[in-house]
This record gives sequence, C-alpha cells and structure tokens, in this order.
Amino acid sequence: MKTDSIFYRIFQTFPQSFFDLLNLPPETVNSYQFSSVEVKQLAFRLDGVFIPNKINHPLYFVEVQFQKDERFYSRFFSEIFLYLHQSELSNNWQGVVIYPNRQIESQEISRYTELLKTERVRRFYLDELSKIESVGIKTLKLIVEPETEAIEQGRQLIEQVRQQLTDARQQQEILQLIETILIYKLPKMNRQEIEAMFSLNDLRETKVYQEALEEGRMQEKLESIPRLLALGLSVEQIAQALALRVEQVQQVIEEKTE
Repeated sequence: MKTDSIFYRIFQTFPQSFFDLLNLPPETVNSYQFSSVEVKQLAFRLDGVFIPNKINHPLYFVEVQFQKDERFYSRFFSEIFLYLHQSELSNNWQGVVIYPNRQIESQEISRYTELLKTERVRRFYLDELSKIESVGIKTLKLIVEPETEAIEQGRQLIEQVRQQLTDARQQQEILQLIETILIYKLPKMNRQEIEAMFSLNDLRETKVYQEALEEGRMQEKLESIPRLLALGLSVEQIAQALALRVEQVQQVIEEKTE
C-alpha cells in the first residue's frame, strides 16, 4: 500500500484528523491550509505542511514514515530549515512524524535529541493510539490494522462516518478513502465484494450521495476553466468541452478577473 499518499489524501480531505492527533480544538482546522511545498534547492519536497493564516499559529510539518531509514531525521530537519530560510513566513513551527510502530523509527537520533525530546517535534505511533475515537484517527489507524481485524474495524468506522459527518460531500470523500484502504488491506476481495460487504453500494444509490457526486464533478469542471482559457481555448470551446453553458464559463472568468 502506498501509505504516504493515502495519509496525505486523508489530511487533504479531512484535515480535522491531523488536529485530532494533536488533541487541539476542532475549530483549529479553520485556520490552516494543507499543502505540499517544493523547496528550491537540492530537490527537497515537504509532502505535508499545514500553513496557518494567522501569525500566532505555528506551521506544522508532517511526515509519514513507514519504511526504516537511518537518515530520515537528517533529511526531515534539512527540509524544514531550508524551507524556513526561504519562506517569508515568520510563524513558529512544529514537526509531526507518524510511524506505524516504534520499530520503524531510526535510532540515529543523538544529533537531534534537543529537538526530539521537546514539543518541537512530536512523534506518533499508530499501534499505540487506542483511546482516540475520532473518525480521522480511526481512518489513520485502519491503515495499520491487521487483515483479520480490518473488516470489523472498517464496518464500525463506516457506520461512524454515516452517523457523525453531516456534510454529504465530505462523507462521500471519507468513505471513498476508507474503501481505498480496504481494497489494499483485503487483496483477495475485489471492489464489488467490498462494496457489498460494507454496504457501500447502498450508499451510492442514495439521492444525497448522487447530489454530492454531481456537485464534486461540477466543481472540478469550474476549476478547470482558467487552465483551459490559458491554453488558448475560447469561451465557446470551453463550454462545449466541459458540457457547460456559455454563461457559466463567462461567470467563472469574470469572478477570477475581479
């Protein structure tokens, strides 16, 4: 399983899960935007950065590490400090590292003790997160659940998502992530079998799901208009390509130029 990409999809789709991990108030998520940042030297890329919109909130650099790497911390801190050197932001910062278990963590930490032994960098081990009941944390934990327990944990999590998430589009996106995780966790089952086992196919037939799906598709179309315009397509050509009305395309263009 490409665990790092799954994690970053979770943080992009449901950023509340990250702040649940830090045990911060739910409204904290409203002050942050999750992003991937290219550092302009040595081909460094920070795969997960929560960038605040307030000066008194810290930057969060998050890394998911599921492979043994004795040079991990040297790379992690190099990326962070190079970013801080190049960035115009003056916010303080914290690092967050997520491991499946303690055995994966590098033992080469003597040069970084002052950073790792304080709140400057927080390390989380998914197999030790047993008392957190939030949807986000349970979704993260599902990635490391053994196959024998994944089915029951998946059922409970899907039911919790249906009961607690009232935003139809967000519910749809989280359920799609859970479905992706289960497909990786249960390689002997195909997508149709998983949908049937976890009643995901029933969800797809509901009016709320279909409306949310259509809303998502429309949003993707609208977001592609500026890119197509930049490529030289006319308003009429864009409307025809995206199956939109000319008036809809013009409205988006006008909003972007205001």
